[in-house]
Amino acid sequence: MTARTRQSVSSDARTGAATPDLEPVKPLLTPKRGRVLVIVAVALAALIGWLYLAATVMAVPEALRSALGPGMNLLNVGGSPQVPAFLTALCAPVTLANGIDPTTVAVTVAMWAAMVFAMMLPTAVPMFTTYAAIAGRARRNGERVPSMGLLGAGYVSVWVAFAVVAGAAQLGLVALGTMSPAMTPLAPALAGTTLMAAGLYQLTPAKYACLTRCRAPFSILASRWRTTDYGMFRLGLEEGVYCLGCCWALMVVMFAVGVMNVVWMAIFTVLMVAEKAGSGRALPRGIGIALLLWGAMLFTLSEPGRRLLGL
Repeated sequence: MTARTRQSVSSDARTGAATPDLEPVKPLLTPKRGRVLVIVAVALAALIGWLYLAATVMAVPEALRSALGPGMNLLNVGGSPQVPAFLTALCAPVTLANGIDPTTVAVTVAMWAAMVFAMMLPTAVPMFTTYAAIAGRARRNGERVPSMGLLGAGYVSVWVAFAVVAGAAQLGLVALGTMSPAMTPLAPALAGTTLMAAGLYQLTPAKYACLTRCRAPFSILASRWRTTDYGMFRLGLEEGVYCLGCCWALMVVMFAVGVMNVVWMAIFTVLMVAEKAGSGRALPRGIGIALLLWGAMLFTLSEPGRRLLGL
C-alpha cells in the first residue's frame, strides 16, 4: 500500500472494514463572508444616523428649510411629507426655537452623535474589515478573539466625546448670539474664520500623520493586537483618537455651513472616505486650499474683514 493510500484509507481494528478519511470541515465564516458582514453592519449603523438626521430635517417646515444652510433649498421639492407627531416632538427642539433647556441639550448632543454615526462610521470600514481578517486568522490558530463590538465601542467613544463638546459649543454660540436658532452662523466673519482654520489644519503635518495611520490599519492592528476585552477596547480608543486627529477639522466646518445641513454632511462624508481610501497629499491639500479661499472670501465680505482691509 502506498503512502498516499495509507493516508486516504483507515482500517477499523474491530471489523477490518476500510473507511475513507473525513475531509476537514470548512469554516462557516470565511474571510470574504466576514468582510461582507462587517460592511453590512457598519452600513446599517451609519444608516441609523442618516435616518435620524433626515427625520430631523423633515420635521422642519419646508418654508424654513433653506435657512438651515447653503444647498438645503435642494430639499424643497414641493410639499412636505407627513411627519408623525412623536417624531416632530423628538426632533423639533433641535432648532433651538424654544431656547436652551435640558431637552434641547439632550437632543442637540443626540444630533451630533447621529452625525458621528452617519459621517464617521463609513470612513472606518477599512479598520473594521482589517479586524475581521486578523480575527479570522487568530481563530484558525486557536487564539482568543475579543468581540469586534469592543473595538467599535472604543472608536465610537472618542467621537461621542467629540459630539458632547461640539454640542456644548453649539449651544454656547447660540447663547452668545453668534449662531441663529436654525444653527447657521449669523456673522460671515465666524463662518470665514472657521473655514480658514479648518483649511490650515488640512495642510499641517499632524493632519497627514493621522491620515497616514488611518489609511494603513493592518500594520497598526496587527502589531498592537490584543486578546483581552479591555485591550481591544483600548485599541479602539487609539484608532478613534487618530481618526479624530484626521477628521475633526472637516466636522467643525459644519459650524460654518449650518449644523443641520445634510447636503454638506453628505459632501464631507464623501471627502473623508476619499481621503482615507486614497494616497498621497493631493486631496487633503486640495480640500485645505479650497477651504482657505472660501473662508477668505467670506471674511473679506464681512464687516470686520472690510474694516481690517480698510474697505
